[in-house]
Amino acid sequence: MLVAGSASSAEAGTGQLLVHLRSLLPGLAGALRQVGNVILEDPAWASRATIVELAERSGTSPATVTRFCRTLGVAGYTELRVGIATEIGRADQAGWEVGIGADVLPTDPIDRVLRTLLAVDVQAMHETAAALDLSAVDSVADAVVAARRVDFYAAGGSAAVLEDQQLRMYRIGIATWTWADVHNGLTSAALLGPGDVAIALSHSGRTTETVEMLAEARRHGATTVAITNFSTSPIADVADHLLGTSVRETAFRAGAMSARHSQFLVLDLLYLAVAQRTHERSTEAFARTADAVAAHRTPYEPRARGGSARSADPQRGA
Repeated sequence: MLVAGSASSAEAGTGQLLVHLRSLLPGLAGALRQVGNVILEDPAWASRATIVELAERSGTSPATVTRFCRTLGVAGYTELRVGIATEIGRADQAGWEVGIGADVLPTDPIDRVLRTLLAVDVQAMHETAAALDLSAVDSVADAVVAARRVDFYAAGGSAAVLEDQQLRMYRIGIATWTWADVHNGLTSAALLGPGDVAIALSHSGRTTETVEMLAEARRHGATTVAITNFSTSPIADVADHLLGTSVRETAFRAGAMSARHSQFLVLDLLYLAVAQRTHERSTEAFARTADAVAAHRTPYEPRARGGSARSADPQRGA
């Protein structure tokens, strides 16, 4: 399985340590999770704290903090602090809200809501792009181009995201279907085989129906792909390729809602990679489908500047 954003010392040095931690956190247990929660609650404090201070605040021990560092893929506590400080510096330089923890308060004026929303979404897209496994994207694109058929699996709001991707793929000549109902999805998955591709989207990676559909496709030999925010989630266990997003949940936007822009970024990249590999076929198919629906577009009629369509129509009375 190819995992996006795998832990490494180099990754911590490039400011992706907190991104990786948010991805791993649901899979950590007990004392290790306590350490991770303290760091994510106040990264700025953690970047300055001693190992003893972090252990005390998290209710653990220095030995646990050291074990946490190894779990995260960094050599020791010094490297952990450097990685956190690097990511905070990137956020400050980019003009993101402090502490990776910007949120909307009930009393915020609308202009601050807009700035916070933009900062959070832009940050998530930057972090998703930085941590995305591009070799996995290439492998998935190659598999999609060669596939007899491609299934998309999701539930709830994630299904709406995949429906858009499915239609775009279909429009450039890729035989694709989207399944949101688990019974229909399992039926389709059972008919896949080697050479086919199944792509599942689940922000949490724990949606039972989505995991079941992808697992069924894998059982029959299809190449399986999971798009999720959490690399240690159940869906990762049934995926040959993992495409990760890096999104955090806020008070007024559930994680799945906050993830939309980052999910579209990953899906757009995959779509364009497929279109590149099938350029001539895709261009012809796109032109033919555009012609097919052209008659259903209202012709463009310029309006007089400063006037309305009603006042510009000489046939209409006062």
